Amino acid sequence: MAKKSILITGGAGFLGSHLCDRFLSEGYRVIAMDNLITGNLANIEHLFKDKDFEFHHHDVSKFVFVPGKLDYILHFASPASPIDYLKMPIQTLKVGSLGTHNLLGLAKVKNSRILVASTSEVYGDPLVHPQKEDYWGNVNPVGPRGVYDEAKRFQEAITMAYHTFHGLETRIIRIFNTFGPRMRLDDGRVLPAFISQALKGEDLTAFGDGSQTRSFCYVDDLVEGIYRLLLSDHHEPVNIGNPDEITINEFAEEIIRLTGSKSKIIYTPLPKDDPKQRKPDITKAREILDWQPKFTRAQGLKPTLEYFQKALTR
Repeated sequence: MAKKSILITGGAGFLGSHLCDRFLSEGYRVIAMDNLITGNLANIEHLFKDKDFEFHHHDVSKFVFVPGKLDYILHFASPASPIDYLKMPIQTLKVGSLGTHNLLGLAKVKNSRILVASTSEVYGDPLVHPQKEDYWGNVNPVGPRGVYDEAKRFQEAITMAYHTFHGLETRIIRIFNTFGPRMRLDDGRVLPAFISQALKGEDLTAFGDGSQTRSFCYVDDLVEGIYRLLLSDHHEPVNIGNPDEITINEFAEEIIRLTGSKSKIIYTPLPKDDPKQRKPDITKAREILDWQPKFTRAQGLKPTLEYFQKALTR
């Protein structure tokens, strides 16, 4: 029987590369696509010898063509950290709009099921806590983060339009803060920033007074949630994340302890529209996908720290 085939956009990125690993291990033929503006071939170089893996260097904001049968599409192409999308606002908007449109069109032509990667950022700086899928969010469309938040909100809207108008098989995941090996040291998000600062013996820079909260999900748990959602029958958005909430101050102290660093915590002004709270309500994922995180933050931080230690010595 012919192997099922899957296209993974953003396939050389942090999440995309882990998804390539997972679907190859499940016996799929995997086509990774990435324009490498934030992705890194080092994340997938171990896969190039696999006969069931191929890589296309391409920007999905331009017309996308993949020959042959295509069973599934995972759309994970997008700058995802504030450093990246503030530096590349137009590309961020284009990959969420034109890129999503191109991939939905490809899914329609190929009769593929498509899962798009949305984000907890669709909730903006939330006025509801924890965040449930039926919360519509508090987003500033003209603020600096609006290029990412609104790109993802549009992505959800056009995906639902293709589902209702064309009957396309679509899935939408809302990803909360995720961490693990292959994150970039200069990613700009709090976890790689704190770990790299601590390992270099620098002070840890917290925004605001450090009282804002985040919830961190280990990458293997997220990949399991994506896998289950893709193969489920549920077409409405589903939160995937770890509801174990921690303040930035507590997290900074945790990283200092873990690394044995003598770093101190210093405070810088809170960026505009930075969310004060982040915690997913994962009731839906539990009920529909029988999914919940298995890894504690401490369990996930061990391999992540080892990865960063090696990355800093390269």
